[in-house]
Amino acid sequence: MKNLLLVLFVFYQSAVVAQSTASVTIANNNGQTISRHIYGQFAEHLGRGIYGGFWVDKSLPVKKQDRIRLDVVNALKKINIPNLRWPGGCFADEYHWRDGIGPREQRPKMVNTNWGGVTEDNSFGTHEFLALCKLLNCEPYIAGNVGSGTVEEMSKWIEYLNSDSKSTVAQLRARNGHPEPYKVSFWGVGNESWGCGGSMTPEFYTDQFKRYAAYAKDYPGSPLKKIASGANADDYNWTEVCMKKIPLGTMWGLSLHYYTIPTGNWNKKGSATKFTEAEYFNTMLNCLKMEELVNKHSAIMDRYDPEKRVALVVDEWGVWTDPEPNTNPGFLYQQNSLRDALIAATTLNIFNNHCDRIKMAELAQTVNVLQALILTDKAKMLLTPTYHVFDMYKVHQDGKYLPIKLQSPDYTVGGKTIPAVNVSASQDASGRTHISLVNLDMNKTVTVTAKLTDMKWVTVSGQILTSENITDINTFQQPSKLLIRNFAGAKKDGDNLSITLPAKSVVMLELK
Repeated sequence: MKNLLLVLFVFYQSAVVAQSTASVTIANNNGQTISRHIYGQFAEHLGRGIYGGFWVDKSLPVKKQDRIRLDVVNALKKINIPNLRWPGGCFADEYHWRDGIGPREQRPKMVNTNWGGVTEDNSFGTHEFLALCKLLNCEPYIAGNVGSGTVEEMSKWIEYLNSDSKSTVAQLRARNGHPEPYKVSFWGVGNESWGCGGSMTPEFYTDQFKRYAAYAKDYPGSPLKKIASGANADDYNWTEVCMKKIPLGTMWGLSLHYYTIPTGNWNKKGSATKFTEAEYFNTMLNCLKMEELVNKHSAIMDRYDPEKRVALVVDEWGVWTDPEPNTNPGFLYQQNSLRDALIAATTLNIFNNHCDRIKMAELAQTVNVLQALILTDKAKMLLTPTYHVFDMYKVHQDGKYLPIKLQSPDYTVGGKTIPAVNVSASQDASGRTHISLVNLDMNKTVTVTAKLTDMKWVTVSGQILTSENITDINTFQQPSKLLIRNFAGAKKDGDNLSITLPAKSVVMLELK
């Protein structure tokens, strides 16, 4: 009997250790909207992102339109991607658009000096990209060449895209098969101008922005949303100078780039699939720095733009690990684990909760590069855990933002602590409430009590993404190891909501 009591006591103690509690209050008193453009994607001429990803050989035995791979297109349509950024990235500032129009057999070849030194035949250019966007039913976001291009080159590209006139450039577009203007609104004036886009100072760049933007013309039905090349991570001076020197009416948005590096060391970033709990914790610590960056850059922008006319555009974000072994290191091909799904969900919660300033963001990248949604191997295709997060979170797009107050338990490893839980919430046009919750703790279930004020609801249903191990991945041999599954761990408790949130999980709840 004494031994039985001891066993029960030990079991009770371990159960207590393996659980903790959180509370959240969700209010229905905010007029902000979570822009669908927060859920944007990025496709650079990098590795197998374009060639071998979206744009494949004619002989590949998959369904295609022209050479656009349709299984990839259909997967992305399912998650309602709102925009696609192209052609880069660093590639944008060595890309000359005239090389990618006209008969493909006559297009000049180029060497991609930024990514792997490979030769590209320019068969995927402006028309092919915009055909892809039409298939995806998403808006194109084009990054213009400020680093090695000219003002005239960018100006003429915009005219080629958007003018409905009888000008020589507009007629060239018509001869190349598209008489009607494309009406592209989102336009990046350079990319990473502090680095691969020209190694500029912020003072020099702001003068360049004003010069290039002056000749980036609006055409009928095509008002441009010009996005300035913004800061690298915590370069707050860059944001300060841009906000001070660029007139508010000339830029729609100011970009921010931040990558989660597991080790914090760009020279040895860490493996995508083999890591300890300590390494996992450090990755999530670095991921959560996004909150600090958004707060501090937003505070600078608020001083110059209290009405929030200029959007903060986080057009490169995601986890960046060492490339997979035995792959071209210049192709940035990495696997995608449950850890990456937690990074994606946490980051999207941060963006949702800052939707007053963040109006647009793009995950880096869509196919076969960095934190990809989709991986391909010849005719095979798989959806990554990150894809499933975007599938779960698509319900937030253009939803009414619901402010939250969260009290989270701590997750502590090696004497360092982060909040175990993060949350965001929205209400869609039909009145359904969606709550996305993430438990970063690898070991403990968290019991969450949610108080919902000024909301009427009767039923709750849910979805969950989790797995046995934080390192679990989908492979071409086992593409369905991580899938969205039904979640029954939430229930109505009077006017409140009680949620049992498993360790290392992403949960989406729907209340109606």
